[in-house]
Formats: sequence, C-alpha cells, structure tokens
Amino acid sequence: MSRLIHSRLSPSRLFNTFGSIGRGRYLSTDSNKIDEPLKVEEAETVHTPPPLVEKLLVLGGNGFVGSHICKEALDRGLSVASLSRSGKSSIQESWANKVSWHQGDLLLGDSWKEALDGVTSVISCVGGFGSNAFMYKINGTANINAIGAAAEKGIKRFVYISAADFGVINYLIQGYYDGKRATETELLTKFPYGHVILRPGFIYGTRRVGSMKLPLGVIGSPLEMVMQYAKPLTQVPIVGPVLTPPVDVKAVAKVAVRGAIDPVFPPGIVDVYGLKRYSQQK
Repeated sequence: MSRLIHSRLSPSRLFNTFGSIGRGRYLSTDSNKIDEPLKVEEAETVHTPPPLVEKLLVLGGNGFVGSHICKEALDRGLSVASLSRSGKSSIQESWANKVSWHQGDLLLGDSWKEALDGVTSVISCVGGFGSNAFMYKINGTANINAIGAAAEKGIKRFVYISAADFGVINYLIQGYYDGKRATETELLTKFPYGHVILRPGFIYGTRRVGSMKLPLGVIGSPLEMVMQYAKPLTQVPIVGPVLTPPVDVKAVAKVAVRGAIDPVFPPGIVDVYGLKRYSQQK
C-alpha cells in the first residue's frame, strides 16, 4: 500500500501541487489538471417592491366602538381610513390625525365607494336605534350595501360588529335584530371564507357625548366580573340571554382588528365569551 501511494503522488508532486494552490491556482475535479483562478462576475441588483401595508377601512369609525378600533389598528402599524355620515371625528387626540376620514352615506349613491380604494379589509360598526323601519335600514340595508361593494372590489376580509341575542328584548327592538341578522346572512354569502361576526352584549368603556366623557366601565366592569360566572343561566329560555356579560370596548377593538388582518383567524361567529378569550391572546 505504501508503495502504491508513493508511486502515485511523490513528495515532489505534493510540493508542486500545494505550491500552486498557495500561488492562487486551484485543483480541478480532474486530478491531472490544474485550473486557472475562477472569475466572479458582479451580481445584478434586483429591486423588489416594499411589502404591502395593510389598509383598514372602518365603517362608522368616529363612533364609540369605531374610534377604539381605529386607534387599535394604528397601534398595530396599519394604514387606517374611516367612512361615516359625519366625516372627520371630533376627537382631539394625536392618533385621530393619522386616520383618513371620509364622509359618505351607505344608503345614498355610490360616491362613498371611493373610500374602498386600496383597502385590504373592512370592519363595520354601522348601527343605530329608532323605529323598526329605521333600525332595519341602518343595521341591515346600509351594511348589506357595504358588503356588496367590498366584494366587488375584491376585498378579502370583512368583520361585522353585530349583537348578542337578548331573548325577549329582541322582540322589543325587532327592526334592530332583523337588520343585524340580515347583514350576517349577506356576509356569509359574499364572504364565505373571509367573514368574522362579533356578537358582543353591552359594550362598556369611556364614551364621548359631545364634550362629556361617560365612564361606562364603572358599571360594566363589575358586571362583567359577576356575570361571567352565570354562563349556564344564559341558556334559560326567554330571560336567560339577558344575563350575557358586558364586554370592554378595548377587547372588541382588539379582536375586530385581529379578525380583519390575521390570515389564520377562523371565519365564523364570535360570542361574548369568545371575545374575552381572543382578547387575552397575544
């Protein structure tokens, strides 16, 4: 074996070979050849576009729930726009200056559809009270118009702030609930894989009425702590749903924004207990 190695690669050949490597020449895959140094060409610079920034449109963004959603979305680094009948919010806080405020009526014409340009997801907080006819129109027809326009634009995700079932109270404000459920049905049809429906009960937090601030959390927070243990009683027919616990507006905002931008957030209906669970997740 030693003779075989010696005969194939003598010390002189080893010296010449490694000497060549030291002088900047390289061994080829062929043991009988020594290649010239490799030439490295300069790589071409490829310009890639910047990552897409999520743009969220909040319908009713200057209201109690809507304003908290706008703030939550901005805190997450999103581009945020709002569409409402009154346009720009009266909120005098720095974050409000970062929102693109649009004025328009979902029940009148098509000019408001410009607010959908460049939007990747929508959250609707549109709703209200009044006569049964008015409640159906504002909670149902207005939102159905928005869902149709968003679907035509190719928007992928639509979150709707609906309302929990309150049993006997449903019949007292029938137009309100009929409108909400009609919107849910339309959303399931137009966004079968991109819908999220939140059904909170009483939403508490600091609500602005003109220049006044109403700290509804003083009532809502203690009620939430007590009524969260009454979940079995909510199954009692007629009166049980009245015991649905209140929920913090910040929790609603957090889950709404997550539902709008998180691709793995499952489509479906989220009740008040789901709202609380999702809001505690990071």
